[in-house]
Amino acid sequence: MAPRRNTGAGAEAELPEYAGHYRLESSLGSGGMGVVHLARSTSGMKLAVKVVHAEFARDPEFRGRFRQEVAAARRVSGAFTAPVVDADPEAERPWMATLYIPGPTLSEHVKRNGPMPAAQLRRLMAGLAEALRDIHRVGVVHRDLKPSNVLLAEDGPKVIDFGISRPKDSELRTETGKLIGTPPFMAPEQFRRPREVGPAADIFALGSVMVHAATGRGPFDSDSPYVVAYQVVHDEPDLTGVPENLAPLVLRCLAKEPEDRPTPDELMRELRSVAASYDTQAFIPAQRSGDDGPTAPRSPAEKRPEPAGRRRVGRTVAVGAGVLGLVVAAALASVQLIGGGGPTPAGTSPHTKAAAFSSWRTKLTPRASGMPQCSYGAGKLLCAQPGVVFALSPANGRLLWRHSIAAAYSGGPPVVSGGLVQPYTEGGSRLTALDPGSGKEVWQRRSAQDATVRYTAAAALLTDADGKVTGVDSASGEIRWSRRIAGPSSPAFVSFPGESLTYATSTSRDGSSTQVSAVDPRSGDVRWEARLNGALVPVGAGDGSAFFLSVDSVHGETKAVVRYTPGTRSARRVALPLASQAAQATVHGDVVYLLSASGSLEAVDMAARKHLWRVETSVSRGSAPVADGRSVYFSAGDGRLLAVDARRGTLVGQTPARLGADSATVLGAPAAPVLEGGHVYATAPDGTVFGVPAGNPADW
Repeated sequence: MAPRRNTGAGAEAELPEYAGHYRLESSLGSGGMGVVHLARSTSGMKLAVKVVHAEFARDPEFRGRFRQEVAAARRVSGAFTAPVVDADPEAERPWMATLYIPGPTLSEHVKRNGPMPAAQLRRLMAGLAEALRDIHRVGVVHRDLKPSNVLLAEDGPKVIDFGISRPKDSELRTETGKLIGTPPFMAPEQFRRPREVGPAADIFALGSVMVHAATGRGPFDSDSPYVVAYQVVHDEPDLTGVPENLAPLVLRCLAKEPEDRPTPDELMRELRSVAASYDTQAFIPAQRSGDDGPTAPRSPAEKRPEPAGRRRVGRTVAVGAGVLGLVVAAALASVQLIGGGGPTPAGTSPHTKAAAFSSWRTKLTPRASGMPQCSYGAGKLLCAQPGVVFALSPANGRLLWRHSIAAAYSGGPPVVSGGLVQPYTEGGSRLTALDPGSGKEVWQRRSAQDATVRYTAAAALLTDADGKVTGVDSASGEIRWSRRIAGPSSPAFVSFPGESLTYATSTSRDGSSTQVSAVDPRSGDVRWEARLNGALVPVGAGDGSAFFLSVDSVHGETKAVVRYTPGTRSARRVALPLASQAAQATVHGDVVYLLSASGSLEAVDMAARKHLWRVETSVSRGSAPVADGRSVYFSAGDGRLLAVDARRGTLVGQTPARLGADSATVLGAPAAPVLEGGHVYATAPDGTVFGVPAGNPADW
């Protein structure tokens, strides 16, 4: 390998240019075992490649440990770790490539911003508990969980660096007299019985990590590692500064004996009681807004008393100060689908037609769980859960048909394209089209396993790993065209309702520009193309313009909104007052609404070049928003549907939380609500699909 000069010192001053066939672009950091580089795959995907120090590559024992690290990382690849893409532990300089995850480590975050607030601490603890549950389920013990090994990604914490982890049945033993780990985050048994370390040691480390996140120091604090080791084994932890509602749980994690510590599952159950004070809040007070004055409080006549029997047993839904709690679970028509029967709207019988739309809710089966993904098409509400696609009547939630699909598939909602229902909207090894009236299969064709698929009104666009795009007629399943779309990397396609063109974007490797191509999906012809400044993500189109978020390609922060009008070849950019982390957006007219992963919702008027308002919420990792001009709607991870006044940025309504039996699970971003015909349809983690009128969210 040709060397690449760097400014480092010692043996690492001369770095390899490649690891396998991955070109190493820059150094992300260096540790005791090796150097981590930013690299790119052939398709342009960003990777973090760990290359072992040359001096250790010659050590057979170290190579054994590195093989074990690779094996452990592959076993635990999932939602809470950095997935392994490739590795070669037998290379002259052993290396391992994982997906690059933008975001600081917990150590960097605390050093830069200070201790975390209580709400963030709970989410951090929940995310780490679930990460450890997944790690332990495959029989791996991490043994070195610490702030520098926790990445704060946009969709939650990720546990990295399995350099000293090992399977519980590993034959690779710790050498006599050699302690492996980081003393402030090691469990007592790692000092006393290093060969008997089990999963409970990771729970102890989690407790220490939480104290660091809450205070900026560890529970056992000394400049001397020997003093720290003594304190870990013999002294009580110092929890000064840890929030009162988390301190007892952290203390249990720091129990001296492994059997006295909670398991990850027990931690998740305990955290549920803490969650009510954060994640189920609607909004916090003292919002920042635009020029409009404060919203007038509701008159007493608007505050209707809660009928007896409405209170949900076993869970309290807490809302922000000054916001009226709308607990209306019993007012919604609660029905279950059994043997093909369907729900009846509230106030009607099964044999009468409702005079007006009534709120309804339903489940596919009484035991259904997991948040369904839904869309609207062919006059039906089309939904998917693992293993099944089904259609509901938008009027009352009645089950119209169901069709089994691959149980392992967990992509987005089904869509109507070419007049048929397309269930596999995120790619996979096959495409299937269903009759929207019956749910029966019309056609099926195989596709490349690694191909991505995006649907337009009449076509499916398949993009292979090498960047070639194939247009498939959605009505027949026949290939219509195949070509490559110009750009610095493999194109990403997106289409928007009512638009005849689809948009392909390809961002340069350094994130300085984005090639945008408007493609006719029926022929593959490029109608217009432009190279625009920055890393851009398309979020909407209409009235001859396309709208984009301008995103920091390293940290994933949205810093501006861009409107491009191809007719005049003009681009308009409106900067955000504050960067928005992992923002999702929707467009209505000339206004772009953005919801960040941290919970801030804001509006930008691109015609007026004006930032309208911004409101902070406690909804972490909400859905993509949707808007109808009057309100902005989005879903929370606890199953609530929220509505915000589109002009003033104030909360106008919300539905109850519906967590279900799996409420201990930390979910990713929930499914976006569906707007159609003056109604809003949404889903919840307990498997519920429900519909409410959009006109007056205060009555939900």
